[in-house]
Amino acid sequence: MSLKDKKILLGITGSIAAYKAAMLIRLLVKDGAQVRVIITESAKEFITPLTLATLSKNPVLSSFTKNETGEWNNHVELGLWPDVMLIAPASAHTIAKCTNGIADNLLVATYLSARCPVFFAPAMDLDMYKHPSTLGNLEKLVSYGNQIVNAEYGELASGLVGEGRLAEPEHIVHELQRHFLKNPALKGKKVLITAGPTQEPIDPVRFISNHSSGKMGFAIAEAFRMAGAEVSIVSGPVSIPTPIGIKVEKVFSAQQMYEAVEKQFAESDIVILAAAVADYTPMHVADKKIKKKEDVFNIELTKTIDIAATLGKQKKASQFIVGFALETDNELENAKGKLERKNFDLIVLNSLQDKGAGFRYDTNKIKIIDRAGNLYDFDLKSKQEVAEDILNMVVEKMH
Repeated sequence: MSLKDKKILLGITGSIAAYKAAMLIRLLVKDGAQVRVIITESAKEFITPLTLATLSKNPVLSSFTKNETGEWNNHVELGLWPDVMLIAPASAHTIAKCTNGIADNLLVATYLSARCPVFFAPAMDLDMYKHPSTLGNLEKLVSYGNQIVNAEYGELASGLVGEGRLAEPEHIVHELQRHFLKNPALKGKKVLITAGPTQEPIDPVRFISNHSSGKMGFAIAEAFRMAGAEVSIVSGPVSIPTPIGIKVEKVFSAQQMYEAVEKQFAESDIVILAAAVADYTPMHVADKKIKKKEDVFNIELTKTIDIAATLGKQKKASQFIVGFALETDNELENAKGKLERKNFDLIVLNSLQDKGAGFRYDTNKIKIIDRAGNLYDFDLKSKQEVAEDILNMVVEKMH
């Protein structure tokens, strides 16, 4: 869902995080939104109206009066204009004013006049954010029907580390996109996704693994979240930031992945097994680093638990499972066999013969096979677009 032609009224308050408003406006405009900006006087200490006007392509407003002729910025008209009002960053000061209706500036007066949904994205130091007065004010704002884009964890301007930093602009935009979804297809559905590689330890230093980056699994998670689902990821070791609104449990070995998935499987409506799970693990793990001695070194391996097959046996009629197959030869036959053996509803086939597909790429080329043996062939696309194709196929087959 894009923000094309959506009217966004952005309120910027006096927080050091105000500098991020520039990137936020760029992302909103890039996504097709119309953006107008109200800035408080204290926010001008952190970012200039000229910067914001240039990026938004609209004049920036900050006071009730325009000039000495009596022209004024009508807060009632401003409150009627947008599809959404977004206050980001929202300082503790402005949050308190909005909570208690203290309309002593244009931003708060417009907030009180707004008939559209209002989002607050708090930004402040961690002790201010966790203070009972701030938490109480945020609870009141929610009780009034507003929505909060929670502050995130990280390094703060004070030098402390904790919750309080403004949500990243990309995350705020995603929240707005999610808000504008019409009749989300998977609202209320619980989706469990596995992603990334597993690591099977040989000794405290070395392990057996594969080239999976986790990009495909995380892209699928974001697509399903945007369709209204409640999404959880069980991920092997990857270098991908945790997406906002998605629960991520990190594991290393195939056994750990199985145990994490098993805990959530029974309550999941849709399960997507996109992880590249090791088929074998060392039978004996050395407790100290193995020194290089012999010219030939052998490791005795044993099979790991087959997560997909185990879940397929437990699958209820109401559940929908999507498996993945990465093949190098006899691709269709191997994928169809895997779909049947493991009781999948769909299987997504990747071929290492296709240029730009497989591990570590930002693109992928897939085929999807359903229970009836129907084959759906897709062109090479970005992994985000591939995730949308998988989402659409799941929704079609489930309904």
